[in-house]
Amino acid sequence: MRHRCRVKKLSKPADQRRALLRSLTTELIRHGRITTTLIRAKVVRSEVDKMITLAKNGSLAARREALGYIYDKQLVHALFEQAPNRYGNRNGGYTRIFHTVPRRGDHAKMAIIELV
Repeated sequence: MRHRCRVKKLSKPADQRRALLRSLTTELIRHGRITTTLIRAKVVRSEVDKMITLAKNGSLAARREALGYIYDKQLVHALFEQAPNRYGNRNGGYTRIFHTVPRRGDHAKMAIIELV
């Protein structure tokens, strides 16, 4: 039973799921917009929101936590410089998800997730 379990498993073991979310978060912050499946976009949205909230905080502990999660060190420094100016007056909701056409091979629901 998975009653009241709020973690989307993504059909992967925990270590692979964590690595996938870390890489999707890194690429979304790097490029600003990525195309992925709808379920993955919905899961990675919360992770990106956490990283941007850490960047808005700007403390040393928040920077170390973001460095432990995001793969690129220079990307973390750039995020911590830009996030207070870009998202200073916004209380959450840093990403936007657009539904697109289904994937051709397996007809999976696809989406574009981008930073606001």
